[in-house]
Amino acid sequence: MSSDQTIDRIVQKTLLDCSPKSTILEAAQAMAAAHCSSIVVIENGKPVGIWTERDALAIDLTDPAAFQRPISEVMSTPVKTVHSSSTIGDTGMRFKLEGVRHFVVVDDAGAAIGIVSQSDIILGHGVEHFLVLRPVRSAISRPMVTISSDASLTQAVKQLRNARADAAIVLGDETLPPGIITERDVLRLIAGTQAIPRTVGEVASRPLLTIPEEDSLLAARAMLEQKNIRHIGITDANGELIGVLSFSDILATLQYEYVHRLDEALKERDAALLRSRKDLNLARKVIEASLDGIMIVDANQRVEFVNPAFTHMTGYEAEEIIGKNPNVLKSGHHDDDFYKHMYTVLDAQDYWQGEIWNRRKNGEIYPEWLTINVIRDESGELTQYAAIFSDITERKKTEERIKNLAYFDVLTALPNRRLFTDRLQIAIANAHRHGQQLAIMFLDLDLFKRINDSLGHGVGDQVLVETAARISHCVREGDTVARLGGDEFTVLLPEIDHMEDAAKLAERVIAHVKQPFVVDDNELYVTTSIGIAVYPEDGDSVEALIKNADTAMYRAKDLGRNSFQLYTPAMNARSFERLTMESSLRHALVRDEFRLVYQVKVDSEDGRMSGVEALVRWHHPEMGLVSPVDFIPLAENMGVISDIGEWVLRTACRQCKHWMDLGLPPVRIAVNVSAQQFVETDVPEVVARALRETGLPPQYLELELTETVLMQRVDEVVGVLKALRAMGVRISIDDFGTGYSSLSYLKRMPIDALKVDRSFVNDIFDGQSKVTEDGAEIVSTIINLAHNLKLKAIAEGVETPEQAEFLRSKGCDEVQGYLISRPVSGEDLISLFDRNLLPQGKEE
Repeated sequence: MSSDQTIDRIVQKTLLDCSPKSTILEAAQAMAAAHCSSIVVIENGKPVGIWTERDALAIDLTDPAAFQRPISEVMSTPVKTVHSSSTIGDTGMRFKLEGVRHFVVVDDAGAAIGIVSQSDIILGHGVEHFLVLRPVRSAISRPMVTISSDASLTQAVKQLRNARADAAIVLGDETLPPGIITERDVLRLIAGTQAIPRTVGEVASRPLLTIPEEDSLLAARAMLEQKNIRHIGITDANGELIGVLSFSDILATLQYEYVHRLDEALKERDAALLRSRKDLNLARKVIEASLDGIMIVDANQRVEFVNPAFTHMTGYEAEEIIGKNPNVLKSGHHDDDFYKHMYTVLDAQDYWQGEIWNRRKNGEIYPEWLTINVIRDESGELTQYAAIFSDITERKKTEERIKNLAYFDVLTALPNRRLFTDRLQIAIANAHRHGQQLAIMFLDLDLFKRINDSLGHGVGDQVLVETAARISHCVREGDTVARLGGDEFTVLLPEIDHMEDAAKLAERVIAHVKQPFVVDDNELYVTTSIGIAVYPEDGDSVEALIKNADTAMYRAKDLGRNSFQLYTPAMNARSFERLTMESSLRHALVRDEFRLVYQVKVDSEDGRMSGVEALVRWHHPEMGLVSPVDFIPLAENMGVISDIGEWVLRTACRQCKHWMDLGLPPVRIAVNVSAQQFVETDVPEVVARALRETGLPPQYLELELTETVLMQRVDEVVGVLKALRAMGVRISIDDFGTGYSSLSYLKRMPIDALKVDRSFVNDIFDGQSKVTEDGAEIVSTIINLAHNLKLKAIAEGVETPEQAEFLRSKGCDEVQGYLISRPVSGEDLISLFDRNLLPQGKEE
């Protein structure tokens, strides 16, 4: 882009403004909502002042009345303006001379039409080739401002203002990593509706992302843009924080030097063009001798001219390409949006530069560094595009080699410590943002030194390479396996649902590593000790997690090697208990460890048994009675709940038929069906088989479903329920009111009853046996809803006579709970038939 082009090409046309009478609070709220760093004060169509995030530091945060002052009292005036016809080069120099961050752009009448910032000027010129060659440390121009976490906001703002800094590091402690506070944070506090926090630690953003000082400024800018943040910490070779870098620091470092150099280069180019007009033949020879490929394309996208270097790089002779559309060079690596963006930039700036993949005549795809300039005639009409490109295949290979040396282990090709640390830092930030857990594993090969000492480092290296492959084979896509050095490896699990997921992986890795290695006819045996640390329980920083995983690894070695340990002992206990339970649960059906117990339902009017609910219990030979709360979710996660559910259904039907064969009054038996059974099995077929094998008439079977089942794949569920109803089986909705049912769905479902969840029944009365308005209203509403839908209402969890009487008075059809009977065996239930089971009966 020429510095002679005017700034109206890059001006931000959307101008955030307010009137002089607007309050500071209103201005701050407008800036926060628009994500703008300044607001222009307009009176009678003319800019009379400007207020920026920097100005916000002068506001007394402890005085709420200060927020109501008119903006005219605190705005900066007069406004620095620049005419829309000013050149980019001249405007860049004015920024340097006048020491401001923004210019309001005005037209011939002096009316504000937009705003231009230092960033706009630099982005208009392009600075990538400077950024890639400069390290991050070159942008450190002033000392880092630090503030204690317990300092007041007033102290923090004063420190920022005195240092003329736009951000400061908020020092952490043993529990918190360093954070950051910026001018924008202060503005948001002014704009907010909540009370001003007491200390700066309460508003600091954590964790602070960092970048090593030796990385390039281009990498820093990419991280800032990718993470959509404005500041990033700078660390030295020891990982110590030595400074703060912002996007404006990057631009300020290069801005004026670049503008100056660009202006000089453009002047030289213009002089050369003037000379070349005197000798067009010389200009053509220069183009033909150029090592860069050159292509001229007309306004209709037809090639007009190519030089010999173009032919050398693409394989197309001039006569083969002239007159054709340049899209014959497309590689297929870029989508339509890529090219649309390219031409959008060309239309706006008359210039585009970047990396692109094209195809040679022989079909080979290769990378180019391409520059396109728009050529216009004296009236400003587009006449041609001039494209200059170079083959950067070798440069890309060199960059890849350098990247591999910097980020990957040479022996195993795994990420090294530096790349692992970077990925862990990003994973911590993501886990913090989404409230998730992550885990890292620290692995050390047991007695590996003996292999190196006895068989040599060559054999040891082969063992390390094979170990790396075995560990990598165990992990999921998205996990990171790294080699820190020697025989130490780490694994990053960026997302885990349970800490047991990490424990399972550790067991899998241990099993794979201990398999024999065959190296040069030597059969070798190696084991590994693993330590596991979980975020955020075991640490919320890179250093803490690695240190604690290392500590857990040494604990595993102390306990005998070839094992794993979690850093938190309590986690170890829970993890081992869960893993043991998983192993046992897989064999529980075969070993006949499940039992059914039965809880009666009674009619609210006469107190007699109206039904029975079958409940599964697991009697483990060592752990004893295991609660369904513990093993049912585990069975669902393991994929064995359908097998257990089918056993429960068959056993319950057989028991109900046995009671009938004894001559007892027939009752319905209710069986719970999980959502996973609906997904994994043909429920009508499973039910029909159970009824057929046991001989139970279908009208005496009731299936209890949760609202979750109903809301998944509604049309399919309706079909299944209709098939069950056609058999004569009854359907009830368990725990009604705790899910997300829709009345429109309930009306479509062929169901017979709603069960009021025990939590609602428990809330009918308070601790003094007084009816609670909210609890009673919820229960009454569910009962009325059931009756309005022509359904039965059943209450579970009834424990007191008062609850039973309240439910009866509201018309609840059946009740179930400890008041009537605890769950008992099939034999013990026989004594409860044909009796009034309500302790107080019906009150007259």
